[in-house]
Amino acid sequence: MIDISRQLTPGHPNWPGDAPFRVTPGARIAQGDSVNTGELCTSTHTGTHVDAPWHYSATGARLEEVGLDAYLGRCRVVTVRPEGGLVPVVALDNLPDTLPPRLLLHTGQPAHWEAFPEDFAALDPAFVREAARRGVRLLGTDSPSVDPLTSKTLDAHHACLETGTLILEGLNLSAAPDGEYDLICLPLPLVGVDGAPARAVLLPAGTLPGGAE
Repeated sequence: MIDISRQLTPGHPNWPGDAPFRVTPGARIAQGDSVNTGELCTSTHTGTHVDAPWHYSATGARLEEVGLDAYLGRCRVVTVRPEGGLVPVVALDNLPDTLPPRLLLHTGQPAHWEAFPEDFAALDPAFVREAARRGVRLLGTDSPSVDPLTSKTLDAHHACLETGTLILEGLNLSAAPDGEYDLICLPLPLVGVDGAPARAVLLPAGTLPGGAE
């Protein structure tokens, strides 16, 4: 098993303007309480997280309407390199014409962010459309977003909406060699929201029943 989730450590950097990640101490055994507890405050897009379509479309599905099937099953990890800040469609040139339903992109982000990585590899919308043509229904990236930090039009997000492709961002692929795996990605079961932090792991291909689906 390879854990491809980012550890949420104190001070974990979030998208600029988002609520900071923090865990405030609650009850403490050391202070005479019977248990230890904490109060969690964070953005729905902290660390490794999924985007529900409602995040970038007023009429898009909210998280509970997406279902888990898209986040479970055969995937492919591939190392890509940006050109002009975007992963180009030619990054798919050496891959098969038919791909697993889940494609995870290793752009070179480190396992842990000391500060928010403002200069990251986003996706060319043409890449999104060509990946969808090859059968991809979930695009994952180790970058914090599929669009550039300063984008107002969110072209890659809307290309995903157009093609019915779901989005998984903020992965930690630093220890995952390129190849095929079975993905298990479980977002928090929040209702009525635009996204949620997720725990994601890779298993050897064929571990899950129907893992090629």
